[in-house]
Amino acid sequence: MQYKAKEIAGLIAGRVAGNEDATISKFDKIEEATAESICFFANEKYAEYLANTKASIILVSNDFSHNVPESTTLIHCSNPYEAAAKLLEFYQKKITNQGIEEGAHISKSAVIDHDVFIANFAYVSDNASIGSGTKIFPHVFIGKNVKIGKNVIIHSGVKIYEDCIIGDHCILHSGVVIGSDGFGFAPTADGSYNKIPQIGNVILEESIEVGANTVIDRATMGSTKIMSGTKLDNLIQIAHNVVIGRNTVIAAQTGISGSAKIGNQVMIGGQAGIVGHIHIGDRSRINAKSGVSKSLKEDSTVTGTPAWEYTPMLKAQALIKRLPEILERIIQLEKSKL
Repeated sequence: MQYKAKEIAGLIAGRVAGNEDATISKFDKIEEATAESICFFANEKYAEYLANTKASIILVSNDFSHNVPESTTLIHCSNPYEAAAKLLEFYQKKITNQGIEEGAHISKSAVIDHDVFIANFAYVSDNASIGSGTKIFPHVFIGKNVKIGKNVIIHSGVKIYEDCIIGDHCILHSGVVIGSDGFGFAPTADGSYNKIPQIGNVILEESIEVGANTVIDRATMGSTKIMSGTKLDNLIQIAHNVVIGRNTVIAAQTGISGSAKIGNQVMIGGQAGIVGHIHIGDRSRINAKSGVSKSLKEDSTVTGTPAWEYTPMLKAQALIKRLPEILERIIQLEKSKL
């Protein structure tokens, strides 16, 4: 597909500086762009590539002042990063898959809305329902009584266990498992463990994205719940009965233990660990590799294991680096007293 600069400017409310008929057919990074490329400039670290770029079109801010080749057309806008995201979303929607392919298994009791795509080797179980505009790719398993909303994208290899609910506009990447049993076992007198049945479900509200190979366990009773707008990276473990608030972002390899409550607009770095049955307040920030063992108030910022408030931890780290020097001073002081 090809697009002209004036068409792109119309989509993002931008202003063209240069050739309005400049044409592109692909997206590229600024340092790898060709004459068929559009890219965006939103970080000064990449300014060194501007003077020699081969890009046909670059999205830039309204106050952009760098020099670019005469062959490059600029589209000025208020936020190039957001504009690029909008264009990528528009482009993706143009890539259409429709219809139910012959190799898909659809239960007779399943309810499939209009404009749904279901690929070969997908399996839709009894009494499942799928909303309009949803796309389901090969080797997806959808269990009994699962409800999937409108315009959902479910990539290859996703497994959604029985009774789970996926809201509108969600994206589930390959290898995601929704609704596997929570880690519930009761110790017995002889030291063995009896499995506790996990009879709840998982609810994803609207506009949630779940990265590849992330697992969200079903509740023991009730629901494990992820609220609207939240984004989960790859390789995350969400345990039973966890609740995650709206517009929270969690980076890869994070683990959240059972019944923890994560607030709205929380940011959690990669490889963080959060123990069960605690509450993380709204807008909190948890640094990568932090181990959080106690509840956090709203607007907290923590780092380390166990997690400390961010600023005191930095001061402590600075002191740790000086320990050899401090020790030597103490030794010298003791010697001077003798």
